[in-house]
Amino acid sequence: MTLPEEIFCPENHKGFLVGMGKIVVNYRLALVCCLTVWQLISSVDPQFLKLTKVDDQIYSEFRKNFEKLKIDVLDPEELKSESAKEKWRPFCLKFNGIVEDFNYGTLLRLDCSQGYTEENTIFAPRIQFFAIEIARNREGCNKAVYISVQDKEGEKEVNNGGEKTSDSGEEENTKNRGEKEADSGEEKEEGINREEKTDKGGEKGEEADKDINKSGEKAM
Repeated sequence: MTLPEEIFCPENHKGFLVGMGKIVVNYRLALVCCLTVWQLISSVDPQFLKLTKVDDQIYSEFRKNFEKLKIDVLDPEELKSESAKEKWRPFCLKFNGIVEDFNYGTLLRLDCSQGYTEENTIFAPRIQFFAIEIARNREGCNKAVYISVQDKEGEKEVNNGGEKTSDSGEEENTKNRGEKEADSGEEKEEGINREEKTDKGGEKGEEADKDINKSGEKAM
């Protein structure tokens, strides 16, 4: 998956970064983090995924502090407004020393049923990303992505299977045509041989008649 360069530009997220404390921007790590999670939820049922060693603690603290936060489609104001940042800051700081690079910036999808696009992405600290994606996994929100990807893979396999069956059918038809042509050739050859034998038999009969006639003439 290729991401637009615009979503990595801090200038596009300045309003969110100010007031959230120190957020380290590392483009490479941001890319690795979000794409790794995307690949995981695309290939494994998200309900059984673990994104960190402390998923249980993150989820528990998240729902304790943000019990009614709607996570399937996020409202950016719930993440970057002044009142939201005041609430998120202490939550994030709780995981300082618990989650590695907890304050590194990464990319968070707003609509969990969609992929990473400029319009569907917001810059967020890593711990906030983990909190929301873990909650999406456990509450079944990310399953839409998994099902969609699996359905597409299934369609590809069916299409590839159809092509193989078609190729096999063509090979079988070619083989059958070859066998029929061979059989027809053998039948023609047998017919020619029978005709040759008949001709030879006729010739021998004529020679025998001539011999008999000669013998009769001598006897007279």
